[in-house]
Amino acid sequence: MFGLFKKKSPKQKLQKKYRKLLSEAHQLSKSNRKASDLKMAEAEDVLKQIEALKE
Repeated sequence: MFGLFKKKSPKQKLQKKYRKLLSEAHQLSKSNRKASDLKMAEAEDVLKQIEALKE
């Protein structure tokens, strides 16, 4: 209940964005392969940002 007002860390925000991009890429892979590849590339960029935050 009290976690409702807790702010998310930048890492948590990026992880959520990463999962969303992967999900969108998976949905697009069934209909539009090129758009799916673009989403995957964007997801990889977000993953690199997450890894940079770990260091």
